[in-house]
Amino acid sequence: MAKIFSAPEEIKQPKLDFANMGNYEKESKEYLVKLKAKLLEHNPGGKNVGEIIRFPAADGYAEYMVLSMKPVQLVHIPLGDAWNFQYAHLLKAKDVQDKIDSQKAMAKLFGDRKKGK
Repeated sequence: MAKIFSAPEEIKQPKLDFANMGNYEKESKEYLVKLKAKLLEHNPGGKNVGEIIRFPAADGYAEYMVLSMKPVQLVHIPLGDAWNFQYAHLLKAKDVQDKIDSQKAMAKLFGDRKKGK
């Protein structure tokens, strides 16, 4: 079973601005880089630390960043609508690894849209 944490408050979340979505997307990418760095400080060298897993939710995705695989610890990513996955707390290490592998295979097959490929 996974333990879900809120993102560290010291990392400033970008403010959603519909008038300037380009700036929001840029700040969101910077936020994710800072969050990953913070998690790597906490668990350097841990397997999959900083990997993002996504689950469809409403009109977007619920996203989590891996903090630890043993025990499974995830950090909720509070960007966009900040959706939650109702079963995130039930994820096991195999589920997380399978999700990471699946997302990487899909990105390779179809191109990673987030990176503009």
